[in-house]
Amino acid sequence: MNSISSSSRARERFLEAILQSAIEYAIISLDLDSRVVTWNEGARRILGWDETEIVGQPVAVIFTPEDRETGVPQREMTAALMEGHGNDERWHVRKDGSLFWASGQMMALRSDDGELEGFVKILRDRTEQRENEERQRVLMHELSHRIKNTLAVVQAITNQSFRSANSMEEAEQSISARINAYANAHDILLQKNWLSATMGTIVEATASNLGLERDRIKPSGPAVRLNPQAALAFALVLHELATNATKYGALSVTTGTVEIEWSVRKNAGDDRFSLLWQESGGPAVEAPKKKGFGSRLVNTSLSAFGHVSLDYAATGLIIKLDASLEKLQYQSGPDVQV
Repeated sequence: MNSISSSSRARERFLEAILQSAIEYAIISLDLDSRVVTWNEGARRILGWDETEIVGQPVAVIFTPEDRETGVPQREMTAALMEGHGNDERWHVRKDGSLFWASGQMMALRSDDGELEGFVKILRDRTEQRENEERQRVLMHELSHRIKNTLAVVQAITNQSFRSANSMEEAEQSISARINAYANAHDILLQKNWLSATMGTIVEATASNLGLERDRIKPSGPAVRLNPQAALAFALVLHELATNATKYGALSVTTGTVEIEWSVRKNAGDDRFSLLWQESGGPAVEAPKKKGFGSRLVNTSLSAFGHVSLDYAATGLIIKLDASLEKLQYQSGPDVQV
């Protein structure tokens, strides 16, 4: 008799050791009134209550107020009785009031003769996994949006280039140069984790991509960060303007220059961003008889951010933009339009 009793106590201690060593799992036993009977070390670490604080308390305290009001704990117990287990995939509450995402089950505890004695609830903190999955979902959604927008821009560039070109060779060169400018802007954004790019960086990249000397394009302005949509729009617009200036405008002669000035002015509730493109020293300018790719691009892309004006002054093309700084910097700005 003593040996049997000794064996039972050893088995109980063994099971208790296993229960307490499972620190990644909260293992909670409940009586028929759904009050906590045992509370392992994993439950203490995950939920925050010591065993002496929680034993005798209703298990509902670890559920959110919304789940308590809708009877979730009772439904878990019913499922455990009717189906053998009640699945648990939801937010739970720690002692300090913070929430965590739990994954687990509730099961019925029965005696050797099948009599219901209580329940056991086992759960694991899956907050990090859920947050990673949510980030992955958001990233995939963002990637899908970027790809669709990029393809739309490339398609528009291709269509507009063919429409305005005088030959297949000219169209091919224009398409290649414009897509290359767009790709370079992507590279700049990727260096900053696709968060932003400065206006100065976009201007410098434009001059560098076209092989323009520093004294031909004269940029000036404060360090203004642009959101990805604005950065891509400015990259395309500046590339187009610089290309046209090289072919027909101020940069087509050795004496011509382009000034690119930008500034920010405080305005109650809506700070303003101003941009000036001014060509000088080039051949006399005449307003085009029909809108080309460049003028359409300037209007459609930049007008999404503010008011755009084009002045075909005889002394050189002048373009002005007055835009909301918030639109240029807010992360969900308008997509690039071509």
